[in-house]
Amino acid sequence: MTGRKLYFSFLLIAFVPVMLSAQHVAQQTVFGYADFSKEAGIEEKFLAVPDAKLAGRHLKTLTAEPHLAASPEDRKTADYVAQKFRAAGLETEIVPYRVLLNQPIEVRVEAWNAAGKLLMKGPTREHVEGDPFQDDPRVVMPFNGSSGSGDVTDEVVYANYGRLEDFDYLAAEHVDLHGKIVLCRYGANFRGVKVYIAEQRGAAGVLIYSDPQDDGYYKGDAYPNGPWRPETGVQRGSVQFLFKYPGDPETPGIASTLDLPDSARIPNEKTGNQPRIISIPLSYHDAAPILQSLRGPGVPQGWQGALPFRYHLGQVGGEGVKVHLISRQDYQRRIIWDVIGRVKGSEYPDEWVIAGNHRDAWVYGAVDPNSGTAAMLESVHGIGVLLKQGWRPKRTLIFASWDAEEEGLIGSTEWVEQYAKTLERAVAYFNVDVGVSGPDFSASAVPSLKQFLRELTRSVPSPHGGTLSQQWRTSQTGETEHRLSSAPPTNGEDAHLGDLGSGSDFTPFLQHVGVPSTDIGSGGPYGVYHSVFDNYAWFTQNADPGFVYLQEMARVFGLEALRMADSDVLPYDYVTYAREIAGYIDAAKRRAVDERVGPLDFAPAQAAAVRFAVAAEKAHELQVAPSGDLAKLNLALRQTETALISDAGLPNRPWYKHTIYAPGEFTGYSAVVIPGVNEGIDAKDVNRTTRQLAVLTDALDRATRTLSSVR
Repeated sequence: MTGRKLYFSFLLIAFVPVMLSAQHVAQQTVFGYADFSKEAGIEEKFLAVPDAKLAGRHLKTLTAEPHLAASPEDRKTADYVAQKFRAAGLETEIVPYRVLLNQPIEVRVEAWNAAGKLLMKGPTREHVEGDPFQDDPRVVMPFNGSSGSGDVTDEVVYANYGRLEDFDYLAAEHVDLHGKIVLCRYGANFRGVKVYIAEQRGAAGVLIYSDPQDDGYYKGDAYPNGPWRPETGVQRGSVQFLFKYPGDPETPGIASTLDLPDSARIPNEKTGNQPRIISIPLSYHDAAPILQSLRGPGVPQGWQGALPFRYHLGQVGGEGVKVHLISRQDYQRRIIWDVIGRVKGSEYPDEWVIAGNHRDAWVYGAVDPNSGTAAMLESVHGIGVLLKQGWRPKRTLIFASWDAEEEGLIGSTEWVEQYAKTLERAVAYFNVDVGVSGPDFSASAVPSLKQFLRELTRSVPSPHGGTLSQQWRTSQTGETEHRLSSAPPTNGEDAHLGDLGSGSDFTPFLQHVGVPSTDIGSGGPYGVYHSVFDNYAWFTQNADPGFVYLQEMARVFGLEALRMADSDVLPYDYVTYAREIAGYIDAAKRRAVDERVGPLDFAPAQAAAVRFAVAAEKAHELQVAPSGDLAKLNLALRQTETALISDAGLPNRPWYKHTIYAPGEFTGYSAVVIPGVNEGIDAKDVNRTTRQLAVLTDALDRATRTLSSVR
């Protein structure tokens, strides 16, 4: 039985009433609540509100037009979100920022073989048979945000995924990249990292294409016959050096408000998070004739993609394939619009619970990001019904619709930089981005909120029957297609949550100012990322025809905010956090030995981790059975995460200040744990690693003192 057939069979029989889930939860002890019975009733009312059909209507409206950041259509989506926030009773404002963005004037790629025969001219227009959205004249041509401008011609070298190890292999094979055009495929790391390393190695330009092995016909049927990337589909995207700093390139650490003077900005030509070389995205339709004509050595194991010919590295020295690249980018300071809606807390108004999703898209963005926006709007709908019934949250609730995320997390970063001091009291940031591309729920979080999310999903009904928690654990056992029972797996293991790297709007909250954060989504086969085909037609055919997963995401997202806002004691799990940090340190020590980086003394950091673990156990006892001043206890619990922030930031990228999590310099998206230490080991720099071990030790001792301050 296929997963899609299973999905439709469950829709016929499932839909356990929300009330059953709420009654079940009411009988449980929920961490953070002395008596959960009243909250259970509130949550039951909330869970009954988010509506699948309404979520689908939101999605259809939001994706009716291409809405690139700073475009008139983007402003229309801001107005729509603001209207829905206000209708729910949220105090709402549209917050503008003036930021540096590029839009393409001309993008051209031409290729010739060694004999001078023209191989291709592109980029080819994205097109499949019957898609109703692909021909809108407002669809932006394929381009990369933050790309350099220029006109270059040179020989092509194939670099696999453009990872550090791929470039190192080329260097070991004595392939000189100076002045060359690097052709690499999407996947394995952030596209900006590919360009970053290529620029470091002297390349003049980068072409990044989507290989069918990674998200095309090798995976299954291509759109319109299935969910995977068709031949002409192109993944647009930013190549900003996100791992240096996100946000407006001209104002790192400063909010780019409308009244910010030019003197406070870094000149465009001196920004520290943008490449200078050209980068252009391609479909495999356009990349194939280039790849097929490359000569020179055959590629090593793991470099061969799914196109039907042997891949080669490319021949240089005047005998290879030549490519002519033209990139004319219009860089201007443009206005973007965040939408902020809030409900003031009745008891702790200075403690903010923030839930956010970005709204801008490269084209239509049905999955990325507006499935998340549609879910958020139904979360707000549920909160609005509670408000009309007289409920008020104990803590201030803020729902945020960020703009210009695609270009480099810009809207969220500017807002965080503007409110950095106030956010020291924010108790959580909950993110949803790619809300729904299929039925499989997943989540990432700081360790202190992983159990919070697991516990919360026990209250949310699944479209498959039972609870989301049961289905989540089942899907992680690989048994989704074969188990018809909604009973939980017999092994009793908790669902796995990932760590937070970067690539979405939790980044400034966690890694710049230290707000505990989560990120949720519901995945499935999704091959049209950042293309014109990520539209309402693809979504209703492949991702969620009945919008039931939009409804599920609305319930999870809103329940995160609701439960955190009303908790008696902040439900942070520092016991798990301490255990994971100790594991990170032990793993780094073993790696340093294996890679012969040393001598290094890990003992002080390990001892600090033990002290933190002891303080976490004692704090947990107070959380379970609190006595005395709850406000003081909660403040200490909240400030513990901030204590893990280092004012100096990471070496060579001081915007990133968290000592436990950061995006990797050479991965971009995925998290590097205890990044100062691990990246020192990567660089085989003993002095740097020693200094970062001391920074880590100091941070853990600060966190221990903070956590121990209430007895």
